Amino acid sequence: MELRPYEPGDEAGLWDCKRAFELGLGAGTGGDDKEAKYEGKLDETYRAEWFEWVGRCVDSDPRCVTVVVDDAEVVGYAFVLPESHRFIWDAAVLNELYVAPEHRGTGVADDLMEAAVDFARDQDLPLDRLVLDVDGANERAKAFYDRHGFGHWGEMVAREL
Repeated sequence: MELRPYEPGDEAGLWDCKRAFELGLGAGTGGDDKEAKYEGKLDETYRAEWFEWVGRCVDSDPRCVTVVVDDAEVVGYAFVLPESHRFIWDAAVLNELYVAPEHRGTGVADDLMEAAVDFARDQDLPLDRLVLDVDGANERAKAFYDRHGFGHWGEMVAREL
């Protein structure tokens, strides 16, 4: 397996991973309503707009998106927002980290996390922190982040618009 920055040609595999990431959020942590909302947004318009945003982030710094490639297929990724977004949380933001189920437990997620932390350390930040949003019901993710030294630092809440 190869760990490297995202590059042109990775779109199909990255989208498959992004879609699985989003559907996993909806299915595993919030009931039918949340699952339907996540699935409903993943249309072609969302895909095009998401890739435009990914492109802008990668243009800002190619290390924003790191992919894991196995046999020419993207099987995981980590997406850390570029330094230009540092004032969102006054910290580096791990936006997404995903590994395909068949590659979990292989150390790939640990490699992605290491790449994310290394990239975050290189950013000029108001606060020396790497933050992320993890659903409290996602025990597997919570255990992974606990193992990597993340701790509770506030709580995100949401409401309908």
